[in-house]
Amino acid sequence: MQQNILIVAALLLSLVVLVPTVFFAIECLAGSIGERSQPPRQNGRRPKVAVLVPAHNEELQIIDTLHSIQSQMRDGDRLVVVADNCNDLTASLAREAGADVIVRFDPIRRGKGYALDAGVNYLGLLPPDVVVIIDADCWLEPGALDNLAYMTAATGRPVQSRYLMVAPQDGSINLAVSEFAFLLKNRIRLLGLAKFGLPAQLTGSGMAFPWATLRDAALANGNLVEDMKLGLDLARAGHAPLFCDAAAVNSRFPYSKKGLETQASRWNAGRFALTAQLCAALFDVNTLRSRAYLALVVDALIPPLTLLAALLLLSLLAAIPLATSGIAVLPLAISIISILAFDIALSVAWWRHGRRTLPMHAMADIPGYVFRKLRLYPRHILQAGGAAWIRTDRNRNH
Repeated sequence: MQQNILIVAALLLSLVVLVPTVFFAIECLAGSIGERSQPPRQNGRRPKVAVLVPAHNEELQIIDTLHSIQSQMRDGDRLVVVADNCNDLTASLAREAGADVIVRFDPIRRGKGYALDAGVNYLGLLPPDVVVIIDADCWLEPGALDNLAYMTAATGRPVQSRYLMVAPQDGSINLAVSEFAFLLKNRIRLLGLAKFGLPAQLTGSGMAFPWATLRDAALANGNLVEDMKLGLDLARAGHAPLFCDAAAVNSRFPYSKKGLETQASRWNAGRFALTAQLCAALFDVNTLRSRAYLALVVDALIPPLTLLAALLLLSLLAAIPLATSGIAVLPLAISIISILAFDIALSVAWWRHGRRTLPMHAMADIPGYVFRKLRLYPRHILQAGGAAWIRTDRNRNH
């Protein structure tokens, strides 16, 4: 009896890990092989754009961000900053830079979603054609705003830019690994989904929306992964976002250990909190009827890279004793297939996209990086119910 329980447990574990690994591998391989997507055609009048910048205590970053946006604006475009629960110079600096500024104070209803809701309500007095959301610590690559505006207007759907985090020039090797992981999640996998004609996750910054779509969206919430949740909600409602690789928006990782841990904690806690809802959605008949929504739900359930690697190792370790003792070989076979798929997909993605980001000599530091990340996950799971909008500490002196 006990032996049967062990066999079933090992088999279930190997199968549970196999499913997200296969989807992960397919996305990575599709995003790394073949031609890249072409930029949208820019025919006719460029739609009027309102750029919405939610900001919480971003006095150190806000001026550079606004100048980057303003360099790509055209006549009729608007720039609106929502200074949300700030106790620094964010609002005054944004005004001096020429932006319209909404000052919002609400110690209870805190979060990026509430800031966006305030911004959309303000824009409703004079609605634009397209709303582009840029975080207050980002800069735009040339042509980003035009590409987002044209693609959104042409398709009538939300559009996600290629939003990447960049490691500082003198940053640690940990930041190089994080930069590659971010590249994998926010570009390579989204390219893979696009190759199959599937929608993209909203990844935080560089998001463009037709006015009517954003106006009717439920924004006022304190969810820690409000962008992913918004994309999923829009897909369920029939407005699945698209990926525009030609529109590039960048930000920098924080220098300090405190800043990195704060950022990771917020992202992972939010994802873990959303996981239960997504698992339930898989058993909803309406999910199965929508190819676009189902694809995004499955994609969102793929664990973070280090956690997926740990689960693969765990399934292998659980299967080896059963196989070597002659009890059951199937769990080991499934685990080996999963690990091979993971390794091949990761290697191809690194070779095609990541060699400059993560050079070969840095590979020896990856096990230590994985171990440090895994130590944080239990705490992130316990924090999954939190919803505070805490500015990431980017001070390089910490």
